[in-house]
Amino acid sequence: MYMNTTKEFTPENTILSPDYRSGLLKRLNSKSSYDLVIVGAGVTGSGVALDAASRGLKVLLVDAVDLAFGTSRWSSKLAHGGLRYLASGNVGIAQRSAVERGILMEHTAPHLTRALPQVVAVQNYNPLSLIPRAGFIAGDLLRKAAGTSAKTLPRSRTISAHKVRQFCPSVADHIKFGFVNYDGQLIDDARLVTALARTAAGYGADILTHARADVSRGRDDEGMKSVTITLDKGLPEKATVPGGTIQVKAAGVINATGVWAGGLEKEVTVTPSRGTHVVVDSKKLGNPTGALTVAVPGSINRFCFILPVQLGRCYIGLTDEKADLEDVPHAPEEDIRWILNVVNRALRVSLTNDDVLAAFAGLRPLVQIRNNNAQGENGPTADLSREHLILNNDGLITVTGGKLTEYRLMAEQTVDEALRDAKIRAKIRDVAAPCSTKKIPLVGASLAVSPGICQKMAANRAHTFASMPHSMIQRYGDEAINVLHACSIPDGDKTIGNLDITRAELAYTVTHEGAVTIDDILDRRTRIGLVPGDREEAESTAQEALKAVGL
Repeated sequence: MYMNTTKEFTPENTILSPDYRSGLLKRLNSKSSYDLVIVGAGVTGSGVALDAASRGLKVLLVDAVDLAFGTSRWSSKLAHGGLRYLASGNVGIAQRSAVERGILMEHTAPHLTRALPQVVAVQNYNPLSLIPRAGFIAGDLLRKAAGTSAKTLPRSRTISAHKVRQFCPSVADHIKFGFVNYDGQLIDDARLVTALARTAAGYGADILTHARADVSRGRDDEGMKSVTITLDKGLPEKATVPGGTIQVKAAGVINATGVWAGGLEKEVTVTPSRGTHVVVDSKKLGNPTGALTVAVPGSINRFCFILPVQLGRCYIGLTDEKADLEDVPHAPEEDIRWILNVVNRALRVSLTNDDVLAAFAGLRPLVQIRNNNAQGENGPTADLSREHLILNNDGLITVTGGKLTEYRLMAEQTVDEALRDAKIRAKIRDVAAPCSTKKIPLVGASLAVSPGICQKMAANRAHTFASMPHSMIQRYGDEAINVLHACSIPDGDKTIGNLDITRAELAYTVTHEGAVTIDDILDRRTRIGLVPGDREEAESTAQEALKAVGL
């Protein structure tokens, strides 16, 4: 089944430009045939596309709206190592999460991750105050067992009250001391998805957004599954095709639609759980560099976090409530009140609704399989809040549930499942290589160029980076240089309003990252659109970036 070599990576193919999209649309027709069509371009679907394409499979990744449109852009932006799962006895999940966190931070996306100090402040000396320290020591053991370097994630320790305030200046008065543990934090979850999709394109995957896919239940006379793709009617002419509909064939189809998985696979029931965050100005909290961890009253393993993030903001969350399925989930007022009530217990400033710049909610997919024998939707389930599920139904392979940090493992297991299917394997023209995604750096990762770079090139590169905004390097890694050089609009180095984001970055989302609408630019590729006032200030630049390339 396996070859020994991974498919060659072609950097030029990672450029998801309008010309790339129009060229792909011209190639697609009823005779187009793929080994795998992947429906859903969130972190899981994009991870599957990279895994499959790097093994040498012919892959098409499609999404009804955009890269990271769904749950993948509404997370807490943590590459969580599994510590909180230990409290509920989920040792296996904790171990897997710790391993995958290390791979993400040290190999695949070191440019999109950082070590985040997670701080617990202690106000009273008592035996219960030591429980977090014991948990953090367990986290250190998880990190070591996973093989992650202490240079990547420093060991946990006890810190003074003064040090607590250095990390979290707004912490309540009269604290005695604190504990700090280091976990992984993503610069942005949607940027991770974009990097995954573009890296998959570098290995030959075709990427098509604003394209809704409908999958045939059975197979045709040639043993292939039929996929009907309907393009968004509101797209510019350059981004669509006459009639707006395309048909392709696939040996197998991957359903990676997350909370919408039941729309393609009727045997799977997904119950959405809403996780709400509020957004506040970092200055209101003293510009913290660490994440203040606040225990939810009455719970031993639920917390609220105040998380410092990009663009001068802090995200505070999160809730865990059963919710209705929505394309863009709303954050109810009661969720906002609950979050503020919990975190205000640990602060010397009192946050009110007036301090909330915005709020967002994501839907976690809690999964179960329908049991036709007896109990219907109340039949056997996986661990609804944590475990992922992979189900193969005649070549339609559904993968859903799980955690963002485990996306790579879920992708590997999903492609392995496809390759075990005799009907799919019979239609694959080449023998697939084994999974190699543990060592594949994503677009922008310094590992992509560093191993073979000569000293002179490294010195020139370091000099160039020294003159660039640090925030741009955080978001783009090694590609930061190209963001300015490839800018398609004037004054690319100028920032937008008071945000530490340049006009060139908005242009780059269109020329290199597959954005074809203002929402793609402001709501997924960047986080500008999250705050209404910032969005209003940036819309004209987004329109200019689209117009510059004929969209």
